[in-house]
Amino acid sequence: MTFKQFIIILRARWVTVFSVFFGVVGLVVALSLVLPKKYKAEASVMVDVNPDPVASVVYGALLNPAIMATQVDILTSDRVARRVIRNLKLDQNPEVVEQWRAEANGQGSVEDWLGGVFQKHLDVKPSRESNVITVGYSSGDPKGAAVVANAFVQAYLDTALELRVDPARKYSGFFGQQTKEAKEKLEAAQKALSAAQQETGITGSDERLDVETARLNELSSQLVAMQTLAAETSSRETYKGQGDNLADTLSNPVVANLKVDLGRAEATLQELSSRLGANHPQVIQAQAHITELRSRIAAETKRVTGSVDVNARVNASRVDAMRQQLEAQRQNVLQLKAGRDRIAILEKELESAQRNYDSVSTRFSQVNLESQTQQANVVLLSAASPPLEAAFPKVLLNTLVGVFLGVLIAIGSALVRELVDRRVRNTRDLTESLAIPVLGVLPRPPKKRKAGLVPGMAQRVISGRLPAPGN
Repeated sequence: MTFKQFIIILRARWVTVFSVFFGVVGLVVALSLVLPKKYKAEASVMVDVNPDPVASVVYGALLNPAIMATQVDILTSDRVARRVIRNLKLDQNPEVVEQWRAEANGQGSVEDWLGGVFQKHLDVKPSRESNVITVGYSSGDPKGAAVVANAFVQAYLDTALELRVDPARKYSGFFGQQTKEAKEKLEAAQKALSAAQQETGITGSDERLDVETARLNELSSQLVAMQTLAAETSSRETYKGQGDNLADTLSNPVVANLKVDLGRAEATLQELSSRLGANHPQVIQAQAHITELRSRIAAETKRVTGSVDVNARVNASRVDAMRQQLEAQRQNVLQLKAGRDRIAILEKELESAQRNYDSVSTRFSQVNLESQTQQANVVLLSAASPPLEAAFPKVLLNTLVGVFLGVLIAIGSALVRELVDRRVRNTRDLTESLAIPVLGVLPRPPKKRKAGLVPGMAQRVISGRLPAPGN
């Protein structure tokens, strides 16, 4: 079908087109005027994106779509609807109860039935580019629509606060018990550390251990020196039979003086013997003096060698005593080290208990503040007011829609009638239907009757088959 054929059909079926068009438009306008009016009241809330002063939570410049979707789900939940019913005391209204019995036949509860009715007329729309949520409610009464919309907003604010405070209260009890247990562990760790410090005598400083370690090193050095001296005296004791050759004897001034006197006496005796003879009294006296000197030297040498034995025994005894002191000091240092390691472990346990207590105490303080808060992260932006104009039906909009639908339905009706009652409108229709060429077209007669023309004469189309080639 060409556009020309389409126009010809509409011109031919103009009665059908106009009838259907005005019928559809009239029906839409009539329904718009007859249908009961509904008023839509809207309130808006804003999800706060500022940092929470208690929980220190920041949602960001724009909220996550999942968070906004969650807020919408909370608004449309049965919990909020039941709170609206309780706040407005609709479940105690006799008219509402009677209507519930009539429509629901007494099945279920009034709250469930009213919640379903509210949710059918509730319209919650989150903004695409902001954190504002619009809450709308449609009703035949403009004041009632505003009341219910505001009731839903208030119920949503209360529910949001409950959803924030109730978990915080549960966590507050849990962290309170954990704080108590952490405090008991901290006190036990402090007592254990104090008892260990009193038992070992070690405080937080390692000064005593350093002093004892220095004393141990000093005793070790003294023991080495004493062992060297004892070895030396022991070697002297081994050669005490050669007393005249001992270093102690040779270095003794008394023995040295006596030996000098002995040398002089022997020289004098030799001179006297050669000059006076062996029996001369002076010679005998000189021999007696020499004998006395030798006995004195022997006695002094014996005394010196005896002191060597005493020194050896004394040094050996001192080495044993020094070794015992060194061993006792070593055990003392080992005990101090063991005590220090034990105290280090207890100090670490105390630090761990302190950190755990601080962490749990901080968390307890935070959730305790959260449980006492009276402000949720949602605030009322604007309350709903009774609308002045009805939101449904909109006569002008419905009329425009009726005009559009009337045009479509009218054109469709004309085309359907044309398909049912197909007629020849132009030469193309004749050619397509009969499959023969058109030989000529008679002109359309004028609208006014003229001489020589038959009244009612229409345009005639002469058609026929052309002769075949060669005939």
